[in-house]
Amino acid sequence: MTIDIPRQSPTSPRKRIRLAFASALLVGGLALSGCAADTTTTATTTATTSQSAESTSSSASATTTAETISSTADAAEAFLATLSEEQRDTVLYSYDDETKTTSWSNFPVTFVDRAGVNLSDLTDEQKTAALAVLESLLSDDAYATVSGIMGGDEYLHENSNSTEESLGQYYIAFFGDPSDTSAWEVQFGGHHLGINATLDGSSDAITFAPTHLGIQPAEYTDADGNDVQPFDGIYTDAFAFYDSLTDEQKATLYQGDTVANMVCAPGSTCDYPTGTGLSGADLTDEQKQLLLDVIANWAGMADEETTDAALAEIESTLNTTYVNWSGATTYDMTQGDGIYFQVSGPNVYVEFAAQQGSAGADVTGVTTSGWGHVHTIYRDPTNDYANSATQQAATGMGGGPTGGTPPAGGTPPGGVAGS
Repeated sequence: MTIDIPRQSPTSPRKRIRLAFASALLVGGLALSGCAADTTTTATTTATTSQSAESTSSSASATTTAETISSTADAAEAFLATLSEEQRDTVLYSYDDETKTTSWSNFPVTFVDRAGVNLSDLTDEQKTAALAVLESLLSDDAYATVSGIMGGDEYLHENSNSTEESLGQYYIAFFGDPSDTSAWEVQFGGHHLGINATLDGSSDAITFAPTHLGIQPAEYTDADGNDVQPFDGIYTDAFAFYDSLTDEQKATLYQGDTVANMVCAPGSTCDYPTGTGLSGADLTDEQKQLLLDVIANWAGMADEETTDAALAEIESTLNTTYVNWSGATTYDMTQGDGIYFQVSGPNVYVEFAAQQGSAGADVTGVTTSGWGHVHTIYRDPTNDYANSATQQAATGMGGGPTGGTPPAGGTPPGGVAGS
C-alpha cells in the first residue's frame, strides 16, 4: 500500500524512510520492519545538524520553534478530527495531569499502562494522522531514529522467541489542548520508546525532557533487505567524544570494564547522581562541542532553533556537568558487552546503557543483548515536563532499569522483566 505524504521532495532520502514507515504500519497494523530504510548513517541528531529543505514533514521544513509548534498543533487537531468522541476523551488529558509522569517506560505496553489511544486500535486514516503529529514535531534525523526503534520492536515481534504479543504497539496522548499560543504536551511511546515533548507557544519553547529511547536489536535487516542501525549516530557521536580525549582525561572518565546499568528509570523518580568522572571544566572547547553533539541526540530532536536554544542552556552550565563511561572503548559491536555513559549536570541528565541480556527476545544470528540492546534516558532536573507536573514514583513494574520484554515463557523472572 502506498501512502502519499504531503511536502515530500521526490528526491529526498527521507521519502523512502517515511513512505515505507507509513505503508508498513497500514498494511500490518504496526508492522514496521521496513520502516527505516537508509537509516544506517542518518539516524542521528547533532548540534550542528540543520533541517533539510527537502524534508517531508512540517517540522522537517521548519527551522524555527514557532513553526514547529504551529505545525504540530495543526497536525494534532487534524488527528483529533478523525477520532470519535470516546477516542478523543481517551487521548486528551489536562495539561498538569500527573499521569504523564508514569505512563512512559522501557517496558512493553502490557506491563506498564500508557496514556492515550493504542495505534493498533485505529483505522488506517487515524494512524496516518497520528504519525503526522510525530512528523511535524521531529526533525528528519529524530524521526528516522524513532522509526528505527519501532521497526526494531516489530522485528522482535516477527522474528524473536518472545511470546510478548504487544511488541510493536504504541500509544499517543495529548496533555492539554493542542495550541500554538499555550502549553501542551505530546506523549508517544511503547516498548523502548517514551517521548514527552512539551510545546509552549506563549514562551516559544519546546522541551523533550524527559524522554526514553531504546533499541533492540541495534542492527537488523528490514523487509526490503536494508541494514538498519537506528543508534549508529549516537554511537558515532559518543565515540567521537571519547576518542578526542587525552589518556589523562580518559583515566578520569573511565569507570571500568563492567558495563554499568541505568541509575534513573524511565517513568519514575530520580536523584540525578553527579560528580563522577570528567567535568566539563576539564574539556577543551572542541571537546565541549563534541559532548554537546552527543547530548543533542536527545535534547535536539526538533527544529534547528529549538536545538540551538536547548544546547545553549546546557552549555551555560557545562563546566559543572560531569560525564563518565564504562565498558568498551572502541566502536566495535563484535567485541565486548557494549558501553555505558552518563552525562549529569545542573540542567541535563543523559544515560546510555547496554543491557546485559536479551530479556527472552532472542533471534538466531542477531545480537539482542549488550551492544544490541540499549536503554537511554534524557531528563532536565530543572525543567522536566516544563515543570507542569511533579514526577511520581513508578508503581508495580514501572520503568525499572531492567524492565522490558518477558522471557520466552512470557513470565518475567522474579516479577521483573528485562527489556
